[in-house]
Amino acid sequence: MPLSPPVARVLRHTRAIQVEAFKRDDGLWDLDARITDIKDKEVTLASGVREAGTPLHDLRLRITIDLNLNIVDAEAASDAVPYPGYCDVIGPAYKQLVGLCLMKGFRAGLKERLSGVLGCTHLTELAQVLPTAAIQAYANDVIKTRDGDSDDDLLPNRPFQIDKCHGLRADGPAVEKYYPRWYVKPAAN
Repeated sequence: MPLSPPVARVLRHTRAIQVEAFKRDDGLWDLDARITDIKDKEVTLASGVREAGTPLHDLRLRITIDLNLNIVDAEAASDAVPYPGYCDVIGPAYKQLVGLCLMKGFRAGLKERLSGVLGCTHLTELAQVLPTAAIQAYANDVIKTRDGDSDDDLLPNRPFQIDKCHGLRADGPAVEKYYPRWYVKPAAN
C-alpha cells in the first residue's frame, strides 16, 4: 500500500543510502555502503558555498565479512564533506570495526568505538544498516531461508527468519500458511 498523497511541497534535501554486497573469490564478502546528502538549492556553509545538486556528504564504507558475519577488514572514504581537511581525515578510525560481529553486539560495539568525536556521525549512522543488509545478502546463499522448500517436514531446524519480525511471528498467519510445521497457536486469553 503506498503512502497517502502529499500536500503541495518542494524538495529541499535528498539523503540516499545504498548498500551493495559482493561475494569474493576468497570466500569472504564485501559490503560497500554509501551515504549522500544533496540540497536542491545553493547553500552557504562555513567552509564555502555549495552549488545546488553538489553533495554535502558523499561517504563510503566497505566492510569485509566472513561467513559467520565477523568483520575482518574495514575502510572508509569521504569524497565530499562539509569541512574538507577536517571531516575527511577520520576514515582510518573505521578499521576499529575489525573484530566485531554483525549479529552479536555490533551496534553497541560501533557506538563504543566510533560514536561522537571518535568517528563521523554520518559514517557511523551508515554502519548501523550493515547487519540487516548482510542478512539480506546472505539469504538463500549463505543462510538457507528454506522459502519454498517442499521437504520442510524433513528439516530438523526452524527457519531462522521466524520470530525476527511482525510478519513472520510464530503465532501469525504468514507462518501458519507458509511454515505450518513451525506455527505456534496463540495462547488463549
